[in-house]
Amino acid sequence: MEAAEGVYPSNLQRLGLYLHVPFCRRPCAHCPYNRVKYDVSLYEKYDRAAHQEIDLAAARLSAGPAGRERLRIGSLYVGGGTPTIEPESLARLVTHIVEVFGRPEEICVELHPAAMDEGCLKLLRQIGVTMVSVGVESFSDRLLGLLGRSHDAATAEDAVRRAVAAGFDTVNADMMFALPTQTLEEWNRDVRHVLALGVDQVSSYPIFTFPYTDLGHRLRIHRIRRPPGDLIRKMLAVVRRRAGEHGFSRCSVWSFGRFGRKKFTSTTRHHYLGIGPSAASMLPGRFFVNTFSVEQYAAALPRRLPVALAMPVNRQLEMTYWLYWRIYEMRIPAREFSRVFGRDLESVYGSLLRLLVRLGILSRENGDYRVTERSAYWVHRLQNEYALNYINRLWGTCRNEAWPSEVIL
Repeated sequence: MEAAEGVYPSNLQRLGLYLHVPFCRRPCAHCPYNRVKYDVSLYEKYDRAAHQEIDLAAARLSAGPAGRERLRIGSLYVGGGTPTIEPESLARLVTHIVEVFGRPEEICVELHPAAMDEGCLKLLRQIGVTMVSVGVESFSDRLLGLLGRSHDAATAEDAVRRAVAAGFDTVNADMMFALPTQTLEEWNRDVRHVLALGVDQVSSYPIFTFPYTDLGHRLRIHRIRRPPGDLIRKMLAVVRRRAGEHGFSRCSVWSFGRFGRKKFTSTTRHHYLGIGPSAASMLPGRFFVNTFSVEQYAAALPRRLPVALAMPVNRQLEMTYWLYWRIYEMRIPAREFSRVFGRDLESVYGSLLRLLVRLGILSRENGDYRVTERSAYWVHRLQNEYALNYINRLWGTCRNEAWPSEVIL
């Protein structure tokens, strides 16, 4: 990836939006995402710049009032950091996005259990938020302490109960497994507990061992002992079994959702535009990432887009990217491939897909392909051992340099 100005195409018809709020009152040591400790003056700079980027991005996409009928916004996803660290500010940002881009079909917001009081939840409902995800991680105070989380088990349980009662279309709970010293019994209790609280979806994911995180620096990455592979496999089996007992089905490698509810996910949009420090964008022909530095992000705007790195994406790479995330979702829909690329799935990937069927990794289902349940563990391993290596190089460099000249992936 090389430093470059972002160039937004003007012929998009469908787009996902992402807004990054990088502030936390107490950043978690294990978190790999771009976040900084909350500071009032720094937040004010971010807030002003984010509004400026929204206007600049809308103008570059020709997505103002004249283009609303053409550009369809599938979703707005708000992540962090702690997106609701300043609820009123978040409400203004979301409202601004809706005004210039049009009303998204879905608005999804990540929630920290300690930053979602009744007033906050009410405000989210008022601005049209349809889905929320509560970062529970665990109901074990011992494990929460190990992670350096700023909430305890009681706060997490209360947060989930209130989110469920608030009336959102979907309430997801993030739960972490494969934690150092975590036992199968502890994980089983956590899964049963969160399902009993009435959530619509459970996203169960392993701790990511990024060397550049505070936890990685403090403990040294080779000293962070995750459970052995056999135990991780058993943990995945536990959440699958318990979710099935509640009528949930798998909707991605790590997630299980209630039948009839919309799926909450942050990573599976094909074309998306990111707003905020460290936000990434995937548009036809180009992938790019904003600077991670809040100060430099604010200084760049409104003169220019705050793009730190960009990479050209040819058609073949874009199709491969699409295929990667469909495998993550456990389903490869042929019609969607044709809609996005104007080509037949079989003509591009038929030989590969048929080989994977023979190996038992995929199965055929009504013209589509589906990742078999017994292969889910290996998809998880592939992402953790291979794909995250690329993310580590990119994010690790961008965290240390506001405007990197180059990152070799």
